[in-house]
Amino acid sequence: MPFTSQKEIIDMEHNLLKNIKSPDDVKKLDDKQLPQLAEEVRDVIISTVSENGGHLASNLGAVELTIALHKVFNSPNDKIIWDVGHQVYTHKLLTGRYDRFTTLRQKGGMSGFSRPDESEHDIVYSGHSSVSISTALGIATANKVNGKKDYAVAVIGDGSLTGGLIYEAINNAGRMSDARLIIVLNDNGMSISKNVGHLAKRLAVMRSRSGYFRLKAVTEKVVSKIPFVGRKLSDKLFRLKTDLKNMIYQSNFFEDFGVRYMGPIDGHNIEQLCDALEGAKLVEKPVIVHVNTIKGKGYLPAEENPSDFHGVGPFNKENGDIPPAKTNFSEKFGEFLYNQAPKDKRICAITAAMSLGTGLRKFSEEFPDRFYDVGIAEEHAIPFALGLSKSGLLPVFVVYSTFLQRCYDQLMHDCALQNTRMIIAVDRAGIVGDDGETHNGIYDTAFFNGIPNITVYSPAYYCDLNNALVNCLYHSNGPCVIRYPRGAEPEKPDDYICDGRLFSVLGDEDADIAIVTYGRIFADAYKAMLTLKAEGKKVKLIKLNVIVPVPVDSVFELKDVKNTFFFEEGVKSGGVGEHFAMTMLENEIKSDFCLTAFPDCFVKQGKTEVILNEYNLDCDGMLKVIRGIIDEQ
Repeated sequence: MPFTSQKEIIDMEHNLLKNIKSPDDVKKLDDKQLPQLAEEVRDVIISTVSENGGHLASNLGAVELTIALHKVFNSPNDKIIWDVGHQVYTHKLLTGRYDRFTTLRQKGGMSGFSRPDESEHDIVYSGHSSVSISTALGIATANKVNGKKDYAVAVIGDGSLTGGLIYEAINNAGRMSDARLIIVLNDNGMSISKNVGHLAKRLAVMRSRSGYFRLKAVTEKVVSKIPFVGRKLSDKLFRLKTDLKNMIYQSNFFEDFGVRYMGPIDGHNIEQLCDALEGAKLVEKPVIVHVNTIKGKGYLPAEENPSDFHGVGPFNKENGDIPPAKTNFSEKFGEFLYNQAPKDKRICAITAAMSLGTGLRKFSEEFPDRFYDVGIAEEHAIPFALGLSKSGLLPVFVVYSTFLQRCYDQLMHDCALQNTRMIIAVDRAGIVGDDGETHNGIYDTAFFNGIPNITVYSPAYYCDLNNALVNCLYHSNGPCVIRYPRGAEPEKPDDYICDGRLFSVLGDEDADIAIVTYGRIFADAYKAMLTLKAEGKKVKLIKLNVIVPVPVDSVFELKDVKNTFFFEEGVKSGGVGEHFAMTMLENEIKSDFCLTAFPDCFVKQGKTEVILNEYNLDCDGMLKVIRGIIDEQ
């Protein structure tokens, strides 16, 4: 299956793209060469993502838009801020990173998101949604203060409009009447404003031309300089124009905020995009350029199934076949919750635009009246769950660990303080691998430890996961958290007993070495214990099933142990290991204590198993730490 309509012309040589070392090289291209550049970019993205995995559909949809942005604006003087960063691959290719693009999402290679340490054209780190307009508005405001004529451009997807932070930013932008802020709304699915008939479409094209905005800008300047009445007359003309336009387009709430609106523009027509962006520069006020794009554009499998190709692992680029995924924790949690739902009609599920990623599809289809997707609004989800709980329902909020970070205040005020009966299922806890530092879930244990009234479970296996859910649903009167990793369960010992206790103890009762851990790395700790025992050492292994608060009785298992080694797939500062050590101290347990966890850092992308090994959190690393101390004694 061909990927591009010009494959024979390009002949897989990327003749244009390989010579693009900076956006200046894009500007040198003839307009007739730009469609070929777009096809070459698509070919590179498809080939690389098919090998490395990544965000395919969103990036293919933003190819022409990105080319137009770099044709019109002067990066990095003009600052382009990418919301989330799911669409930055073309940007990376056009800013001198073609030669390194094959390292995308690999350890030591390029990030899948924008990162300032990679390029001066990456202004900020991106990875979380709905922040781009706020950042770009700050840059535009600073430009004004510093007397600069540069532009700040926020590129945001329509899905981000479900996040409340967007409206806070637009509300403020509407008051910054002379800020050089351009918001590019990349609409690839949501209908922002309803356009009626042929006349509306023709007006949209006409209003997008630079000549229209040049005439409009001159007219406004002339009118505004009329003594005494100029500014009032200019404002009245704007309101009159808006009223007339709303008769055709219906209401446009962007302009109700005081932000100028233009579009919608064909997001795959580079000429029209460039014309619109040039026109937007003439406004010299905050303006939204509404662009329509197609997710997966140029690759039929991704166009037909954009959800499957949003975040995808390696696949067959010839036919688009995606290898079947192994059963994972997300799917099993969704299955376990689905199984409980018929038994208790109070159970309801909440997600923040992640119904597929969190395994809730079947629940949403079978129990639509008890399923709530609140959009990219994690902060809203918890007080929403509070309201459900206060009204007799039993809410389960399923959220990625990295996105739960947005909810700290709500966890404190609307969950723990009020001792709300709700369950927070924290997916992607621990290292997530290829998505890197913006998505790793290694910080939640530290902030849970600082919040009263919350009980946190950390299962190692699917049976632990089910036990934790049952305990939270039927044996708890307050807020519960169940945190579990990305991917499949690790290898389970043949003699493993899944009993649902707060903690489990394995190995020698009279041990002089103890290993303490929780979550999926228990499997590595178990292998380390067996290796040490085979060497003649007496070892016990304590597996914490509940990690917040630390089960006090677990520390008494160490009263006769000489050396205790705690291994944690989380940050050291404020984590479970530190609290475990404090519990030992408070109960006068004098075993020598060694904590191995992530230092206070942001862990970059790489395969999960490679990262765990690097930080001594796999079997080999654990043995190295233990032997290093024991051999010195």
